[in-house]
Amino acid sequence: MSTENVATSFRDHGTVLVTGGTGLVGSHSIARLITEGYRVRVTLREPGQQGRILAALQRAGAEPADRLEFAVADLSAEHGWAEVMDGVGHVLHHASPFPLTPPETEDEVVLPARDGALRVLAAARAAGVARVVMTSSFAAVGYTVKPDNHYSEVDWTDPNTPGLPAYHKSKVLAERAAWDYVDSHGDIELTVINPTGIFGPQLSDRPSGSLGLVQNMLSGRMPVVPLMYFGVVDVRDVVDLHLRAMVHPKAAGERFLAVGGPSISLFGMAQILREHVPAAAAGLPAKEMTIEQVREAARTEPALRDAAALQGRIPVISNAKARSMLGWRPRDVVETIVASADSVLGPGLGLPRGE
Repeated sequence: MSTENVATSFRDHGTVLVTGGTGLVGSHSIARLITEGYRVRVTLREPGQQGRILAALQRAGAEPADRLEFAVADLSAEHGWAEVMDGVGHVLHHASPFPLTPPETEDEVVLPARDGALRVLAAARAAGVARVVMTSSFAAVGYTVKPDNHYSEVDWTDPNTPGLPAYHKSKVLAERAAWDYVDSHGDIELTVINPTGIFGPQLSDRPSGSLGLVQNMLSGRMPVVPLMYFGVVDVRDVVDLHLRAMVHPKAAGERFLAVGGPSISLFGMAQILREHVPAAAAGLPAKEMTIEQVREAARTEPALRDAAALQGRIPVISNAKARSMLGWRPRDVVETIVASADSVLGPGLGLPRGE
């Protein structure tokens, strides 16, 4: 899937700064940018993280030569950001805290997400950067119930929605703060991408939360799944949308939902895996909890609060804007789930791909 209007030389747009480069989206972004011929600068929270990114590029078959550099800059501190932005033409801001366990207080997640986004925007604006493309989430769009369950870019999650997890609230408040900053200053362009659940092949040796879910299903650690429907999008398509948004003139000041197709349930995902990875069929989830069971279990099990917040509804999520405005064409959801399975299968699980 080639990106229309993406420059073939970094000289056309200057260096692209990528935050969150060790994550699923960030690692794929770096690989894609290198492949497209851009010069890339990656921010690191601390020295010594370069090896993970270089290993990811090797897995992707992307050879950076002299077009990749690293700079240390922490989103929680002012120091270093002016130097990091020197010579930068565009920014892909992927970094945002994602707690593996529920935080003790919301501020542990909300403050670094919001303040980090504002810090990046302020530094980019001071350096004369043309545009920042920020990765938000469907969590900022569709976690407040609507009667028709239809969601597009005009919708916003109410941060005061009862039961809203701290991570979801952080995505709402960080994106709101970013738009408020740009509206107040007016001399820097912002585009926001709001992906649903991101799946697909991983480049890191550390599975993301979504790929960890697939791994847990395949390894038999999830015999039962909660009733929960959600959108799925391939990480490669998320990156493709970011690159389109980075250079397309009409993308400035817009937000774009990234979803590959109709929402599916966790049990539906298990059915896809059962069909395409028959060697793992015996361990795949065989039962789905009711929404009443989910609500009750979520009282004591934080991991189920997301499913409880969705209330068993089936969100209808539109990707029409990205398709019509930017020419984006995402992969089929089944292809994405199968690619996720292929990515996590191997020596770690001891499961053959099978037929």
